[in-house]
Amino acid sequence: MSGFVLGDRPDPPIAAPEAETLVGFLEFQRATFAWKCAGLRADGLATRVGVSTMTLGGLLGHLTAVEDSWFTDDFAGRPVVIADDPWAASGGPDALHAGWRAAVERSRAVVAEALAGEGLGAVARDPKPADRPVTLRWILVHMIEEYARHNGHADLLREVVDGATGE
Repeated sequence: MSGFVLGDRPDPPIAAPEAETLVGFLEFQRATFAWKCAGLRADGLATRVGVSTMTLGGLLGHLTAVEDSWFTDDFAGRPVVIADDPWAASGGPDALHAGWRAAVERSRAVVAEALAGEGLGAVARDPKPADRPVTLRWILVHMIEEYARHNGHADLLREVVDGATGE
């Protein structure tokens, strides 16, 4: 899936090998997150709930950093600049969305390369901390969890922004 379309989320496979199942669920969670952030401008991305400082823009920046940190930096061992505050450094909503999509594309390329080689058991080249090696399998499961958790936050935030609800 190269682009995200509102409500056009890929169904995870029901009966598939482990790698395809894990990647399928991660893609579903990514698409759900994209759906929750779709079409919002700066004010919508900056909306908060109650006393929380969490925003959809902040989640976009956070998940950009998480994608790059786990897949590109830790797993592939490729240097990447991860902004301390991607939301502030983004240059606005369009750049923030584009930055997240670019990080996802980098992650997809890293995963495809690893699956074509060593597979799910491949160990991260530059894990942090270094004494805690992790496999691609673990990172995929962690990223599914990361998106699922933040998709719950995104549900609440989007409902506050414009009343939009859904799964």
